Amino acid sequence: MPDASLLILIPAYNEESRIEPTLRSYAEYFAAHYAGNCRIVVVLNGCRDNTLGVVQRVARDFPNISFLDFKAPIGKGGALIEGLKLAAYGDYIGYVDADGATPPASLLTLVRRMGEADCVVGSRWLPGAVLLQSQTKLRRFISRGFHSIVEVLFWMHIADTQCPCKLLKREAVEKIHDSLRIADLAFDVNLLVSLKRAGLTVLEVPIEWRDMVGSKVTSSLFRSALTMLLSVVRLRLIYSPFYKWLRPLRPLEAWIYTSLLRQPQPLPGPENPPPPESKKP
Repeated sequence: MPDASLLILIPAYNEESRIEPTLRSYAEYFAAHYAGNCRIVVVLNGCRDNTLGVVQRVARDFPNISFLDFKAPIGKGGALIEGLKLAAYGDYIGYVDADGATPPASLLTLVRRMGEADCVVGSRWLPGAVLLQSQTKLRRFISRGFHSIVEVLFWMHIADTQCPCKLLKREAVEKIHDSLRIADLAFDVNLLVSLKRAGLTVLEVPIEWRDMVGSKVTSSLFRSALTMLLSVVRLRLIYSPFYKWLRPLRPLEAWIYTSLLRQPQPLPGPENPPPPESKKP
């Protein structure tokens, strides 16, 4: 009996020097180790280099690789929101970074655990995780500080919300897609909060990870951290009864993201936010 069909999304922004080995390793590994249909879709997010040409070259060798090309920057979160619209092409839909920080064996580990939850997420901070090259002390300090803020705001008890190795069932994607509104690196928090509020289950699994040289997060660390902080505060406000009163401030919000932080503007929040999550006994 074949495995479930799998759709792997890879958001990419100016990755011409790093994406080819990632694509080849994923295509070759899943062809050798996975019996189900596996489709890989690269979502290009305003690339100004030759990332598209590299993807097209690799796709000639692997017909299961395709792409979506957005000429204007829409952010990593925006790219994933667009990619998740293709959920009908897979029973399971996952995503990883273009730099190869997550080896394909780690994603397959998540696939093998999909019978236990609606969403399985990789973790670099659980016992059993293998860090082949750790983050710098500064990046780790900011990462753990951000995690603490997320925990205070949303109380999800997830050790590593930001690991870009996650896998969802198609039904879970379809249920929460309309609530995905964060276009930047805080997209993962938006995804996990949406899953929890929808009553869907999340399983965290330790994985293998390598912090890659040339990471765009590291090169603009403080700007990325500030953007993510503003995004999770905005997300918390969306799910509060006060959000409707903040509508006059949306032009200021747009200016902060686009002009001050040079980030894509997040998608607008709902006019009538869903009620706060009910407390379970």
